[in-house]
Amino acid sequence: MPISDDIKLGKDVVIHHPDLVNLYGCNIGDGSGIGTFVEIQKNAVIGASCKISSHSFICEGVTIADNVFVGHGVMFVNDRYPRATVDGRTQTDDDWDVVPIVVKKGASIGSGAVIMCGVTIGKEAMIGAGAVVTKDVPDYKIVIGSPAKVVGDMRERPEK
Repeated sequence: MPISDDIKLGKDVVIHHPDLVNLYGCNIGDGSGIGTFVEIQKNAVIGASCKISSHSFICEGVTIADNVFVGHGVMFVNDRYPRATVDGRTQTDDDWDVVPIVVKKGASIGSGAVIMCGVTIGKEAMIGAGAVVTKDVPDYKIVIGSPAKVVGDMRERPEK
């Protein structure tokens, strides 16, 4: 698995096992960490001081702000109606439109979550492990389940 020459790496980015990632055409901000078996596709943007855990897939059209945690095995989906073929021929980039996803500053996404296209995850929001996010998550909200539903607010959590 390669790290392409066309990626833009900020200062002090840590890629734990460079031979075991697939990074191409993306931007990764200062001080971020990229785990093993992660794929980050072209035109994806990762902010500064983010942690992208192993086995996660960040597709084209995903913008992740600073200080975001992405747990193990998180999947982002950028196509609302995926198909292998169009009119009997294999589909190409020209046959579909990327539907963007935005993850705002300080959000955390639990392991195994699926983030569907067209959603915004708010500032400091918390996505529970295994959640399927199909709608926008407001700032500071905690969501769990499939489909994900609001169950709390990060501002009401006792500090540790």
